Amino acid sequence: MSINQLQFPLDFKFHIATFSNDFTVSDANGNSVFYVREKMFSWRDVIKVYKDSNKTEILYELRSNKLIDFQQTFTITNANGEVVGKARRKTLKSLWTATFHLYDANDNHIFTINERSGLVRMMDGLLGQIPVLGFFSGYVFNPKYVLKELNGTELMEISKEPSFFGRKFKLENYKAQPEQYELFILSYMMLLIADRNRG
Repeated sequence: MSINQLQFPLDFKFHIATFSNDFTVSDANGNSVFYVREKMFSWRDVIKVYKDSNKTEILYELRSNKLIDFQQTFTITNANGEVVGKARRKTLKSLWTATFHLYDANDNHIFTINERSGLVRMMDGLLGQIPVLGFFSGYVFNPKYVLKELNGTELMEISKEPSFFGRKFKLENYKAQPEQYELFILSYMMLLIADRNRG
């Protein structure tokens, strides 16, 4: 199935029993549509998107341009090596909110992903530092990331579902068009790898 034919909502489920940072994406019918894995022990962050967990067919690659996580930009390419777009973290991770800018293949900033609540981030960070209680922070404080046009129109949103291990996320489509799915979904994959320890 083509990425622009996917049925929402999409479920993202991390594999907590594996050594690598990886997750599976399923469509609204429960069909597995992507297997996403961060390349381990690499000088630069590299995220590979496969058709399934067999890893026999690679569909996309997201490659970082920097060795450190400061305004880090991931270039997204398809299986033919064509640039789909770019996703860039705006600032360092903070106690307030996470922001990611999305660019088209020509480096034009066209969309933004914002963490919806700075309070959720702050409380999660504070509670996470408290012995025993920190174990429950992922069940109580669950971040949401909304994707918007530059005029503020909300197109998609991904939210963490309550769990002790922060392993499940749900992506809802509000107004995004099929031709936008590719950049949006892949950017959210990058975001989850980058910010998975949140919530």
